[in-house]
Amino acid sequence: MTGKNQHVVPHQDGWAVKGAGNERATSVHDTQQQAIDAGRDIARNQQSELIIHRPDGRIRDKDSHGNDSFPPKG
Repeated sequence: MTGKNQHVVPHQDGWAVKGAGNERATSVHDTQQQAIDAGRDIARNQQSELIIHRPDGRIRDKDSHGNDSFPPKG
């Protein structure tokens, strides 16, 4: 079983890592890179996907850590 996908999203205090469907942020970071690093660890532990959003909320990138039948194209 895989965990919730983790989203790196803009936050009033910088950048946040949020589990899919969660109201509250799991963690909040000063920079997007710090949030990506934290989110990647969670996604790896939960064998889920990390979805990185742009400042305007659109998806910038996806990073899969689960048993994805459609691996990201490199």
